[in-house]
Amino acid sequence: MVTIIQAEKVKLYDLEKKFKLKFIDSPQWFNEWQQDLPELTDYEKQELDRVKASYLNLVKRPMLENMVKMAILSPLLNYAGFYLEPFYTDSEESVEITAEDGEVTIRGKIDVLVLQDQLWVLVIESKQAGFSLEIGIPQALLYMLANLRPDKNLLGLVTNGGNFIFIKLIQQEQPVYALSDEFTIRRGDDLYTVLRILKRFGQLFTASDV
Repeated sequence: MVTIIQAEKVKLYDLEKKFKLKFIDSPQWFNEWQQDLPELTDYEKQELDRVKASYLNLVKRPMLENMVKMAILSPLLNYAGFYLEPFYTDSEESVEITAEDGEVTIRGKIDVLVLQDQLWVLVIESKQAGFSLEIGIPQALLYMLANLRPDKNLLGLVTNGGNFIFIKLIQQEQPVYALSDEFTIRRGDDLYTVLRILKRFGQLFTASDV
């Protein structure tokens, strides 16, 4: 009998046990978020300051997932160029993945998906503001595992609107992943850095280097 697990309830333990997922704690292995980041224009910085101010105002009250998308994610995707060719976005995409032994199937829907040439190149999982990113990381990895290709690295972002972590996933002898540092919208220029990383990812995808 096949066990069905809903994506929002999946744990890293489930992915490690059933899908042989392995964590790599190596800054050198995931350097895409650290090296050759493009600079931002003064206009982009001003707009991000407005995004930050909007967040600090909205977070005074309960801020649900749709508001996170509109106020935080949408401007970041726009300024990073992910609404332009060759990228396009989708949302509420159904995903299903079954373990090799056929005993466990995980089902769920991704919040925002950025695609290029029919390939999943950036997965964004927005969780309700105030929730720990630890809740979203297994879900993002699940969606990436469901579309993993041996010839492609997958890069992702998990955010609750105020905090951000980037993910890299690649198929080697087994699927392996790494995480970036955690960025927070309240700390200094972290939001600038988040946009610079997204822009860098876009450059890599366009150049087919990922």
